[in-house]
Amino acid sequence: MTGGTEAFPDLGRHCQLSDCHQLDFLPFHCDGCHRVFCVEHRSYKSHECPKSDHNSRKVVVCEICSTSIETTGRDGEQDQKLLLEKHAKSGNCDPRKKKKPTCPVRRCKEILTFSNTSTCKTCKIKVCLKHRFPADHVCQKQTAAQPSLVGKPVSWNDKFMAAFALREGKECGKSARDSKSSASSAPSVRAY
Repeated sequence: MTGGTEAFPDLGRHCQLSDCHQLDFLPFHCDGCHRVFCVEHRSYKSHECPKSDHNSRKVVVCEICSTSIETTGRDGEQDQKLLLEKHAKSGNCDPRKKKKPTCPVRRCKEILTFSNTSTCKTCKIKVCLKHRFPADHVCQKQTAAQPSLVGKPVSWNDKFMAAFALREGKECGKSARDSKSSASSAPSVRAY
């Protein structure tokens, strides 16, 4: 089937889906099966392309060292196994790399990833998002700056109480809001 009209026979193409055959003046060429489709059937899923994963990328994770190895979708399972064997023989496969970094705060077992890691601005320690504030983790520079804690052996209970004392009266900025509202009781917008 060729496209076009009587006046322009080379203009457009018919959709090559067996149920469609619609004449489309802006046809789409599938880069997987190399056939021509209309706008409705241009996606891999809509025309059930047999080679839909030809451009896809897959990640194979090494069970020994937890290193991720990127591969293309064209590789079958045998090629993935060969890739893992090649990685194991390369010398880059080290079982010591398997342990994931965790939050250094005591009793916190959160694994640090790209999306849940925060670096403290004062002590430069990487912690999870729950412990991102200096009062939530034992920030070294903050505890050294407190005069009540200098020169004494400090237990974790003392550190907790010092951090709690710093937070007292600072719940979500209520003290700042309360002082502003009491100072100006008149509304900021007048109704007419």
